[in-house]
Amino acid sequence: MPKKLLLSIIVVLLITNIASLLLLNRESKVAVDSNNQTFSAKDAVATVNGEEIIYVDWVNSLIDSSGKKELETMIDREVVSQLANQYHIEVDEKVIQREISLLTSMQGVMTEEEFKELEEGWRDDIIYRYQLEKLLTMDVSVSEEEIQQFYNTYGNQYNFTEAMQISHILVEDMETAEKVKRELDQGASFTLLAKEYSMDEETRDNGGYIGFIHTNSQFFPNGYEDVAEGMNEYSYSEPFPVDDGVAIMYFHRKLPSIDFTYEEMKPYIESELALQQLNQSLSADPLWEQLDIEWIYGR
Repeated sequence: MPKKLLLSIIVVLLITNIASLLLLNRESKVAVDSNNQTFSAKDAVATVNGEEIIYVDWVNSLIDSSGKKELETMIDREVVSQLANQYHIEVDEKVIQREISLLTSMQGVMTEEEFKELEEGWRDDIIYRYQLEKLLTMDVSVSEEEIQQFYNTYGNQYNFTEAMQISHILVEDMETAEKVKRELDQGASFTLLAKEYSMDEETRDNGGYIGFIHTNSQFFPNGYEDVAEGMNEYSYSEPFPVDDGVAIMYFHRKLPSIDFTYEEMKPYIESELALQQLNQSLSADPLWEQLDIEWIYGR
């Protein structure tokens, strides 16, 4: 289960559980799972050899173990959001896309739905991190010379080079490739066919998965980029000849190049260098005093 989804479930549980605690002396029912099972305060949520674990005890355990930290995280997010709006701090979409591309390139095979779910959480985290960094360093001065020197040394590391995520089935001849293609057209699994037919020992056991490869890399297979250019994402190719036989490629997705100028990266480099000067962790704690915050745990 993706961490973002798990976190959301915990948040929902905590909110509903705390709300239910306020109704302990009433018979209100609270839904606690995807099947819409409902429980009141004294209902059993589990039994062990006849011994019941009741709803309210489970709620208290959840709050004791996760409640304070989760509420603190939610407050941090709200603090940064409000202050960022107050100071008009925005994160360039280009920077967000570069971070998403980096995170995507570290993942394995995902469906479009799985990617969209992850992307939403990544986007929120990226915006939060950059806004927090800027808010923490607003009063720190960094010289133009320092920023320029840093960019000259590390500027290329902010760029992202085009990459493709691909799998393949490599066979000896066109006849075998056409047979595999017919099975694919009939709905057979690309992964299972790769395990059955592919000659590539390095990728066969992983269903033919090669991974994300930058198109300018010496390890990018010859001819595959040209074939992918005419394909839609999440589709497989016609058989095509390659150095070691005949291949059918599955084109998962493409991540385009993203390049930055000095002016585009300057504010982000400035914040990064300022944070180093402060020798401070990336925590929203110092920002709480700027807003009127009340919470059940005090401060």
